[in-house]
Amino acid sequence: MEQKPNYPGIVGVVADIIRVNKKYEIAVETALGGSIQNIVTDNEQTAKSMIAHLKKNRYGRATFLPLTNIHTKAASRAQNIMAEPGVIGMASTLVEAEDRFSELVEYLLGRFVVVDHIDHAIALAKKYHHTIRIVTTEGELLNPGGSMSGGAFRNNNNLLGRRREMEELEQQTKKWKARLTEIDADIAKYEKDGAQIRQKIETNHHLREELVLQQNTAKLQYDRANRDMEQAKEQLDHIRFESQGIEGQKKELQDELDKLQDQRKENEDQNKIREERIAECTDKLDQVREQQKQLETEDAQLQLDYTTLEQKKQFQQENVNRVAGELQNICQQMEEASGNNMQADERVRQKEEQIADLRQQMDQLSVQITTLTEMVEQKVKKREELTTRQKGFFERRESLSEQMNALDKEVFRLRNSQEKLQEKMDSYTNYMWEQYELTFSKAEEIRVALNMSGAQMRAQIKTLKGKIKGLGDVNVNAIEQYRELMERYELLNGQHDDLIKAADVLRGIIEELDTEMRKQFEEQFAEIQTRFDKVFKELFGGGRGALELTEGEDVLEAGIKIVAQPPGKKLQNMMQMSGGEKALTAIALLFAIQSLKPSPFCLLDEIEAALDDSNVGRYANYLHKLTENTQFIVITHRRGTMNAADILYGITMQEKGVSTLVSVSLLDEKEIAN
Repeated sequence: MEQKPNYPGIVGVVADIIRVNKKYEIAVETALGGSIQNIVTDNEQTAKSMIAHLKKNRYGRATFLPLTNIHTKAASRAQNIMAEPGVIGMASTLVEAEDRFSELVEYLLGRFVVVDHIDHAIALAKKYHHTIRIVTTEGELLNPGGSMSGGAFRNNNNLLGRRREMEELEQQTKKWKARLTEIDADIAKYEKDGAQIRQKIETNHHLREELVLQQNTAKLQYDRANRDMEQAKEQLDHIRFESQGIEGQKKELQDELDKLQDQRKENEDQNKIREERIAECTDKLDQVREQQKQLETEDAQLQLDYTTLEQKKQFQQENVNRVAGELQNICQQMEEASGNNMQADERVRQKEEQIADLRQQMDQLSVQITTLTEMVEQKVKKREELTTRQKGFFERRESLSEQMNALDKEVFRLRNSQEKLQEKMDSYTNYMWEQYELTFSKAEEIRVALNMSGAQMRAQIKTLKGKIKGLGDVNVNAIEQYRELMERYELLNGQHDDLIKAADVLRGIIEELDTEMRKQFEEQFAEIQTRFDKVFKELFGGGRGALELTEGEDVLEAGIKIVAQPPGKKLQNMMQMSGGEKALTAIALLFAIQSLKPSPFCLLDEIEAALDDSNVGRYANYLHKLTENTQFIVITHRRGTMNAADILYGITMQEKGVSTLVSVSLLDEKEIAN
């Protein structure tokens, strides 16, 4: 491609002209084969000049594709093949190229069917008797005749993929270069801004503490406002009033407010009375508390005295018990010691005097204990009475306080309700003015003029709102959309009429084409039948060959059955013949078609491989007859074919990895022999 500036007619290689999706790259490159590196030129003159250049400089060989020489025909079975399972499409439809390369793409890829995997490819090839070229997305290739090729690539890269990756890398490189330029500019800008920011930071550093303080203050205020707002929301949630009529509700609320104000005055008077009573009760309560303190002091003293007397009583009781025990012991001693009566009497008398004294003291103590017990019981009863009275005072005071708090809450609630209702009335007034441009007085006049009650007006409003809602959303662009749709409708209607007319014209053309095609097909088929029988007899040395159409089907869609009768054999279907007979019959059909409409160039690849030597000779002789109108390039290993050729080309490898072309001209030898 380095000669492209010197030869403007060079378009480029095939790989640079087409574009293909990534998932179809392997299939397309397999279908193209060596053609992917062919050079596309604008005309055959450019190709001729490039061939001369290569020959002059011994640069090797190359294949050129002049756009002026590329002509293709549409495949007749493409529509049927597209409906087969696994078929993705024709290879030519899976690539993208400029419009001027459409025939080139069709020439290179129009004969290849792309399928998803090899199983569908094998089934499709069998169905069409191995007459079509099939390639899978994984790179397996099925050729006409039954040959298959495939396997693993040495690497995952291919020409189309490498070109696509190179383009993507170039785009990414350009993108990153632009991004790098932007980043450099941003860095320079950020460095400049950073210097300014550092200066500002140094300048505003002393304001940081003040800002933090302000922030904290604002946060406290914000939290306080949030709490107030939450309280307001909680209060607002408790308000469930519905306005039935603004004026009527206002009058009702005004009356209620007057009543509440009167009630408030009464409550205030009652509160004053209650406060006076509470003050009196508080004074009495203080007096009771003083008395209670005194009683508690006296009670404590009495408790102390009582405890002391109890201890004394217990001590005296212990003495009495001790004296009684001693007396008992003395009596026992008196009984035991009768000899000491005088001393015992004296001692008994002393002891009896002590007992009498102790009993007198016990009686006094019992009297004192009884008196103290009665006093304690009186004090306890008095204390219980005072406690009960004090509890009643406390309960009454708490009740009065709860009533005052309830009245204060009710007054606060009513004031808030009045404010909310005033706000509601203002919002309703604004709504009436914004929506209908009516004041409250004007609306009142209209209501009086209509002579309708509030319930009737609300019912009518509800009905009208339902009708408006039933209409749906208002489309302000409906007129413009209608005009656009009408224009589009008229355009599409005109296109529809044109398409109907075109369809009628196409149907007429199709009928004419079908008629002409049937006529030409029947004529050409009859001519091919005749030539096939003639060629068959020459190649087989006798016998008979025939072509038959499938009965009961359209001529253009009918299948063709080959019936052959080699010399010495009965007439039979081609599928019942041997391999060599099949090959020779196929060659006879090919030569019959070639003789009917000769092509300027023909390439044959070992089509006589299955023939014996005698049939090879007849094949070569007949092939030589066709050379008057056609140039044949034959790939062969058979001696008879080589002997009939004019020029022989062979490839030899004298050194490893180096191929050498060897050519032998047989024309001179044949002339010398003649």
